Amino acid sequence: MAEKAKKTTKVEDKKAEEKKQAKDYAKAGLGKLKSGGSGFMQFIREQNIVGLAVGLVLGTHAGALVNSLINNVFMPPLGLLLGSKEGLVGWTIPLGDTGAEMALGAFLNDLINFIILALVIYIVIKALKLDVKKK
Repeated sequence: MAEKAKKTTKVEDKKAEEKKQAKDYAKAGLGKLKSGGSGFMQFIREQNIVGLAVGLVLGTHAGALVNSLINNVFMPPLGLLLGSKEGLVGWTIPLGDTGAEMALGAFLNDLINFIILALVIYIVIKALKLDVKKK
């Protein structure tokens, strides 16, 4: 019975030691976090995170603008040529007698959106000379 008491005491001692170490690590980490706040702000300034965020927002809205240009300006005349008031999106290919259709027009519409958006991004990068590597 004495051996069992020794084992439980060792286990309890080990758990107490682990708790103490965890508290010490937490205190050390909190101290680093408090002093690291200025390091975080320095990281944001040096890595130009704000510029990245602005670029992300502008890029998202530029994508919406390009989609609107394609869907509202380019696709209606194309739909006139194809004989569909829905534009290119309305172009489907029937698959047998099942009534299933392959929406080839929707895929082509998305492909055109992607190509035009990539072209706009390329032109903006070239115009702002962002493709030039700093030496």
